[in-house]
Amino acid sequence: MRDMSLSFDKIISGFKWNRSPKDYVLKDNQILITTAPHTDLWQRTYYHFQNDNAPVFQMDSDELFFSFIVKTEFMDSHHRFDQCGVVLYLDGENWAKASVEFENSEFSHLGSVVTNHGYSDWATTEISSDVKSMWYRLSRREDDFCIECSDDGLKWKQMRIFHLFEANKKIRFGIYACSPEESSFTAVFSEMRLCECAWKAHDGQKPD
Repeated sequence: MRDMSLSFDKIISGFKWNRSPKDYVLKDNQILITTAPHTDLWQRTYYHFQNDNAPVFQMDSDELFFSFIVKTEFMDSHHRFDQCGVVLYLDGENWAKASVEFENSEFSHLGSVVTNHGYSDWATTEISSDVKSMWYRLSRREDDFCIECSDDGLKWKQMRIFHLFEANKKIRFGIYACSPEESSFTAVFSEMRLCECAWKAHDGQKPD
């Protein structure tokens, strides 16, 4: 898959909404999504509820090896669980997402959720709530995936490696934003690009 970093319009032309938000703007190589209150993605685990109403904007691909990069900005996120980030949404019970979720004025949660067969997990680390932008790189190697984050889009840190059981040849991936509680904010997405898979094949222990 060739680098498309200079072809924002080509990338966007392949994107489709799953639950279009009421308020969004595409301009100047950016996508702005204003969240609605009580929108979220979560399935069952711990909370015992199912929330599946966050707006998701993504494209289809049957490429088995690639990386998708996006920059997120969330200057006015201010309420618990306000979030925006990268998503790989197959259906309501099989998906993954990574984002910064606002917690309070002191710290937020940089984390990821992987949902397989209707059960979500949540892996997080605390970061300062002064952080108001984050880059993500989602990489695919067949039915396994890696999510990385970056402060500047240059130096990447691994967040997690995971498997999606229902990730067959064709998948869907892109961006999302939501406010699970009584809140609303505007998320800004930019610098989107597709490129050769940056997640290299493992060079250590051989498969069984």
